Amino acid sequence: MSTRRIYSAPDLARAEQAVAAAREVGLDDDCLSLVARSDIEVGAVPDEMKQADTDMLPAAARGAGLGAAAGAVAGLAAMTFPPLGLTLAGALLGGGAAGALVGSWASALAGASIQEPERRKYEAEIEAGRVLVVVDADDDRQAHLRAPFDQLGLVQLEVDGHATPQA
Repeated sequence: MSTRRIYSAPDLARAEQAVAAAREVGLDDDCLSLVARSDIEVGAVPDEMKQADTDMLPAAARGAGLGAAAGAVAGLAAMTFPPLGLTLAGALLGGGAAGALVGSWASALAGASIQEPERRKYEAEIEAGRVLVVVDADDDRQAHLRAPFDQLGLVQLEVDGHATPQA
């Protein structure tokens, strides 16, 4: 079973060395990501290593469903006005389609603005110029990383954001 552990590296060079050590124990780039201050990420962190967890796609799907339902109801309400000349099918389809478009667009915009959890949780670490190394791996591989990460000066962070010594 894969667990997520987050380590704080004092600088980008040591974070990159930590990634190299993780690759040596058999982890691929899908299991690793780096989170840093925007000026560090833009200039030095490769795109495939950046973490990009947002709620955009799930939010768009929820918005499309809810928007379609609301649009269909609005279409039915619009059908009660005879001058519009809407049929039942036209009101349901047109209103549903318009509602789905608006709902998915608005929800995707809102979902994209939500930061990934590590960035929110460890904002002080990131703003201080440290680089987070996020490792998703089983406990055996995590144990193999302990010694090289200690040598590099990485500190494992707890869920509440306080540093803890590695066992």
